[in-house]
This record gives sequence, structure tokens and C-alpha cells, in this order.
Amino acid sequence: MRLTADIWVAAYLTRLRLVEIPAFVVQRGDATAGAVLIKLNTLDGAACCYQRSFDLMTGERKWMVLTEGDEAEVDASIAKQRSFDPDLWVIEVEDRQGRHLLDEPGLE
Repeated sequence: MRLTADIWVAAYLTRLRLVEIPAFVVQRGDATAGAVLIKLNTLDGAACCYQRSFDLMTGERKWMVLTEGDEAEVDASIAKQRSFDPDLWVIEVEDRQGRHLLDEPGLE
């Protein structure tokens, strides 16, 4: 059984809050089945956007980099994704150390 998008987002935000990593919902998507993008802002003008994708080698769903680089370019890429997916969730994580916790158990 899969978690709904809104429950996963709430759990993710809680986990970030517990380790004092600021994060907020930029775009609220479909509560049950919306895809989720995670934008990691390192507060130095750079950013990285992650999406869940299938790993063709293992068949597993993993968090993979959608785009990275200058924050404005990452924002433009996210805006493009939002233009053709109105059900999309966008979460922005702000951490100078580059922590996003997506590689921790339970968030895959």
C-alpha cells in the first residue's frame, strides 16, 4: 500500500523539522496521487531539484536529480514541470550543508 502524497509530504516536513532543517510547501498538488519535487536551496545561489524516478538497473523508485545549478535555472525548470502537471507538489528545503534527508530509510 502506498502513502498518499499529502501524508508523505507531512511526514517529510516533520522529519526535517525534527533536525531543524527549514522547509516549506511551494506548490500544493493532488492530495492522493500528486508527484513530489524537492528543491534543495543551499542559500549560496545554487540549488538542486530531486524527483522520484524508476532506476532502470534495479526497478526501484529512487530520488534522482532532475536539475541542478544556478537557483534561477532550477526555478525555471520547476516552473516548466508545474506548467504541464497541475497535480505536482513542490517542497523547498533550505540548508547550507546540503542536507535533504531523502536518502534516509522511510523516505524512499
